[in-house]
Amino acid sequence: MAPGGKWSPAIARGYRTPLQMVGGLFAMSADAIKFAFRRPFQTREFFEQSWFIVRVSMVPTLLVAIPFTVLVSFTLNILLRELGAADLSGAGAAFGAVTQVGPMVTVLIVAGSGATAMCADLGSRTIREEIDAMQVLGIDPVQRLVTPRMLASGLVALLLNNLVCIIGILGGYAFSVFVQDVNPGAFAAGITLLTGINEVIISSIKALLFGLVAGLVACYRGLIVTGGAKAVGNAVNETVVYAFMSLFVINVVVTAIGIQMTVR
Repeated sequence: MAPGGKWSPAIARGYRTPLQMVGGLFAMSADAIKFAFRRPFQTREFFEQSWFIVRVSMVPTLLVAIPFTVLVSFTLNILLRELGAADLSGAGAAFGAVTQVGPMVTVLIVAGSGATAMCADLGSRTIREEIDAMQVLGIDPVQRLVTPRMLASGLVALLLNNLVCIIGILGGYAFSVFVQDVNPGAFAAGITLLTGINEVIISSIKALLFGLVAGLVACYRGLIVTGGAKAVGNAVNETVVYAFMSLFVINVVVTAIGIQMTVR
């Protein structure tokens, strides 16, 4: 921590132990959340980063969501046919798309595409000493760079999750009806059988948390890079691993909490 209690990239680059790294991430995250409610808010940076993440994530999302949808629908419909309940394929497809496929695809894309791009961008600025120059000029890099990226990543993850859920249901319908001869009326009637507003809210919360955490991990690794271009590449690779680890933990915790709330 820098004098005055603010997190500083220059000091965080000296962290070596895992506990110091985790502590630095939490310290930076606390500052980033605090600056989200403090003026001046970097509106232009927020919209530019949102559009940037959309550009690098949209096509991979579509390419990943469709195979996931087909796989889930194919496996589920085979099981339901064996049980003599093929008319419930709509319920299974909607439940799987909203509760698991949507958030999991969001994990893969946000961490594997959006977060790595942000880490590479900030890492390149760090090794060119642009971040240190900003601090010399009295500009807080967390407020100027991290907070807009964190919020942009959360917003785009939320939107991507909704897109994947829609693709999942529509793709499940097309595959089930036109390939596996499921009755279209029965499929449509079963969509809301297991999936309601509670499941949609839990799925949206998952995606939002995924985006926020992935953005914070990417920014942290990018700002503490030391060395040259090779160090930036290593930071990008580590961002994917750390983001996956944290996002899967969030998925398990939020799912467990959501199940407990639904049962009650």
